[in-house]
Amino acid sequence: MELSLNIKMNNNLFLRDPEETELGREIIKNSIILIHKTGFESFTFKKLAEKIGTTEAGIYRYFENKHRLLIYIVSWYWSWLEFKVMVHTNNIESPEVKLKKIIEILATDVKDEIETKHIDERLLHQIVRMEGSKAYLTRNVTDDNKQQLFKPYKDLCGTVAAAILEYNPKYKYPRSLASSIIEMAHYQNFFMRNLPMLTDFGNVKDDRKVIKFLEDMVFASIKS
Repeated sequence: MELSLNIKMNNNLFLRDPEETELGREIIKNSIILIHKTGFESFTFKKLAEKIGTTEAGIYRYFENKHRLLIYIVSWYWSWLEFKVMVHTNNIESPEVKLKKIIEILATDVKDEIETKHIDERLLHQIVRMEGSKAYLTRNVTDDNKQQLFKPYKDLCGTVAAAILEYNPKYKYPRSLASSIIEMAHYQNFFMRNLPMLTDFGNVKDDRKVIKFLEDMVFASIKS
């Protein structure tokens, strides 16, 4: 991705680039709203077409199926999150402070940003928490991976892994820990708000508790 909000998406995700037309941007905007409201299983192109005021055929001109659309919005989120991590850590020299900042970004609730008018990052963040794993936990994951559909997620993991190695170049499992941090940040926040008995901070529902837990786990693992 480039250092701008003009995120370049994998051409294999779509039949026609939704960013190029008003209808395409409406598809992205309203798919996020609908998936957040109804859940991915209940989401259909028919419902999306009715909400936008177009036809199902019009949506199929952009996306082969709803799973490709899900991968598109989830991948957009990962690219946007990597951009956010890069921007907020670019001038931090201390490896420890940098890694703590990354953990904070990953574990904190997201607010909508006005720069991306057709994408509500707050809603998209909640979708990724609840539905994100459905993008790759499928029978077609190997073929999808060959098409580089999950590259934004891998890139984010690579960025986090680099920060881990900057703190401790001898640590043996930087990518495994990086992906674990990202997944645990989402799962612990989800559990805290929905299944509190699976966490130790469900009674307070405070992002800072999740951040402190992740910091304790990460630095206990990577200290020399």
